[in-house]
Amino acid sequence: MTTTSHTHDQRISPVFLGITAVAAVSGWAVWTGFASSPGLAVFLFVTLAWVISLCLHEYAHARTALYGGDITVGAKGYLSLNPLAYTHALLSIVLPVIFVIMGGIGLPGGAVFIERGRIRGRWRHSVISAAGPLTNVLFAIVCTAPFWLDALDGVPTDFRFALAFLALLQVTAAILNFLPVPGLDGYGVIEPWLSYKIKRQVEPFAPFGLLFVFALLWLPAVNNTFFDVIDAILKSLGISDLDTYCGQELYRFWQGTNEFCSVSG
Repeated sequence: MTTTSHTHDQRISPVFLGITAVAAVSGWAVWTGFASSPGLAVFLFVTLAWVISLCLHEYAHARTALYGGDITVGAKGYLSLNPLAYTHALLSIVLPVIFVIMGGIGLPGGAVFIERGRIRGRWRHSVISAAGPLTNVLFAIVCTAPFWLDALDGVPTDFRFALAFLALLQVTAAILNFLPVPGLDGYGVIEPWLSYKIKRQVEPFAPFGLLFVFALLWLPAVNNTFFDVIDAILKSLGISDLDTYCGQELYRFWQGTNEFCSVSG
């Protein structure tokens, strides 16, 4: 009975499978130019691929927590990759998608509730926190592979632009998540190594950490520096400013695509 229950808890959700299927179809439409509106196909492909990465991010937290000693994550649905099972679906899925649409930035989402009291060892706590953003790093590597492997021959222009924009989202999500700010995964990595006094002093600010980061990003100097870092990372991986610009232009198809980016091939 217990084995059956554990197997059921870890079964991939039909919701996630459906999201993946639609993402695959929209990606195919971008690749083949099948869609009458390439922008709409790019929008669907990038948005759903972004949601998939969010699910994998939270799954990584939950899976490492399971190995670390929190056996409750399965019963909570965290191992099913179902975004509807998250503690805060609004914060984990809806808001990150809205931020992508509005600003083209990968918003970190905190969703799975880990029972930290079940986990022993500071290293285990740090690994659980790091697992999520490391998933974004892995996703970014996959998206950028055709660029840094110089394997773009035969890749349609629109699909290349879509991959570049998706890579930008993954890199921004990874960097933001790794910031040592209360409430973000980066702080979760170092928190087990802090003194009890420091943790008590910082704890009240945890709910506002993400808001603080985005308030800073509204400052032109901080925003410019942040995206200079993002651009430098992407350039080192073979992705140009033009690739990410045109990817975002195609993604925001409702604004009309810049003719400079509208040539498919």
